[in-house]
Amino acid sequence: MTDVIHLLPDAVANQIAAGEVIQRPASAVKELLENSIDAGADKIQLIVKDAGKALIQTIDNGCGMSVTDARMCFERHATSKVKKAEDLFAIRTMGFRGEAMASIAAIAQVEMKTRRHEDEIGTCISIEGAEVINQEPVAVAAGTQIAIKNLFFNTPARRNFLKSNPVEMRHIIDEFQRVAMAHPQVFFSLHHDGQEVFHLPKGTLKQRIVHLFGSNYNERLVPVEEETTIINIKGFIGKPQFAKKTRGEQFFFVNNRFIKDGYLNHAVASAFDELLPDDSFPMYVLFIEIDPAKIDVNVHPTKTEIKYLDEKSIYAILKSAVKRSIGRYNISPTLDFNQETGFSGMITPKAPEDIIPPSISFNPEFNPFNTGEDGKPAGGNGYTRSGGSYQPVASTKNWGSLYEISRQPFQEQGELHPEQDSSQSEALAHPQPKQLMQVHNRYIVSQIKSGIMLIDQQAAHERILYERFLLHLEDRKGASQQSLFPQTITLSAQDYELVKNLLDDIKSLGFEVREFGKNTLVVEGIPVDLGSTNINEIQLFEQLIEGFKNSQQELKLDKRDRLARSLARNSAIKSGVPLGQEEMNTLINQLFACETPNFSISGKPVIQTIGLAELDKKFDK
Repeated sequence: MTDVIHLLPDAVANQIAAGEVIQRPASAVKELLENSIDAGADKIQLIVKDAGKALIQTIDNGCGMSVTDARMCFERHATSKVKKAEDLFAIRTMGFRGEAMASIAAIAQVEMKTRRHEDEIGTCISIEGAEVINQEPVAVAAGTQIAIKNLFFNTPARRNFLKSNPVEMRHIIDEFQRVAMAHPQVFFSLHHDGQEVFHLPKGTLKQRIVHLFGSNYNERLVPVEEETTIINIKGFIGKPQFAKKTRGEQFFFVNNRFIKDGYLNHAVASAFDELLPDDSFPMYVLFIEIDPAKIDVNVHPTKTEIKYLDEKSIYAILKSAVKRSIGRYNISPTLDFNQETGFSGMITPKAPEDIIPPSISFNPEFNPFNTGEDGKPAGGNGYTRSGGSYQPVASTKNWGSLYEISRQPFQEQGELHPEQDSSQSEALAHPQPKQLMQVHNRYIVSQIKSGIMLIDQQAAHERILYERFLLHLEDRKGASQQSLFPQTITLSAQDYELVKNLLDDIKSLGFEVREFGKNTLVVEGIPVDLGSTNINEIQLFEQLIEGFKNSQQELKLDKRDRLARSLARNSAIKSGVPLGQEEMNTLINQLFACETPNFSISGKPVIQTIGLAELDKKFDK
């Protein structure tokens, strides 16, 4: 019997390694950017075409490579950052395994041009499927330029599993933001299909966050800083009022390396206890500096997970640091007992000579119990004394008329006068067919033949709007009401890419939206189904996008269904809103016209009935 165990060919081994390290174009972007950072570059350009499927190119001004290093960097486990096993416990660089370039070269067509600053001429290497096609001297600027073309060209199954261009581009933006945020002292730029998405000059961490997410974040950030013998913490947290329904803007960096850690995330979330609803998540960008010997970064192929030597202490320090920042910058709800609430709304107090004391006119001789000859109160018919005589005062009440009204029989007071609105008499003569009652402005109670029926008003309206919006998305006929003053919305680059992919469906809902420059939209109209109440178009649109992203994480539904759910949740009548009889009747009629009136869009019951037998049982009948 022949032997069955053998060594894998290098090409196959590299493709297997590539499957772990390079999962999508964003993975290659991460590796290239981190290599540029490790090379000491302070200017990095990223150029992407077709969401990274056609081209991913980085241009940096780092240290560059010699001819030998340029060839060696594409070999597996070739690295300049680890020379012995002990170095694994003192890693401060971004990369160290020596797998990235070999993995990329195994599944793409790669061209690299590099030159050291002290050299006069550089090197150009072309590799295709892990095989070197060409190597020659070339005139190039100091630094390194790497172009990755046709990713997964020799593994078509992997290429077929890639998502649409907008989805892949959002992943690229995610990786770009994480690297750029960790290194605000480095200039970054990102171009996609010839358009500049980011232009990030050198600056502070706060300036980098504002450049990445928008100028409105300047007022949302609260600094966090803590120094201990175990760890040092610095960064920013978001004010509670700006918390979102998704976790998208939560960033942890340990020794400038982006990580995902549910344990540390819980520490930050617990610091916001009683400040945020259960379904809201705070924004934070936090950097933790720790001795590399006390952590293990070599536990995950993408290096996004870390093990800590003393994680309980880190948890406690992080939680207390965030809490202290919340209290120090006074973003938690407080009462100022030293402030006089009556004067809190005044801008500038008036000068003493401008204040006019109120004057009171009265008749000191008025007595309602002294009646005149006609039986009416004497001296009380709205007169004041002036110059020895009583003059009528227009601003006083006609006490004689009030006295006459009080002397009328009860039945006479209740009669409708001819000059009153005829609709009032019709309403009294023809009452509503179904008398409803609202309990705590949350539930609608209606009498039915077998007992009583309770309806959750918010869940009912969500169901009505959801089915209506879903119908608009199917027939593309969502009506719109024009805004008197169009609103301009500036989104983050990631959200802007998401909206561009959803723009046709958003318009089908009834929104009138158009692109207006870099990461900016103009909202000129909103769905007519939202009613004529005063609606903040910017807030509604932002909630629509946040709700879409939230449902994308919770449910595997198509994008139209998620859009309809998001808009229905954000525009439905909320619990606590009082409703009139006509509004309640309309709501019930529309609910029972739905295809699924008994369940909300979250799958919870909308209607509950209590039978007479159950009511009798509660009263021991």
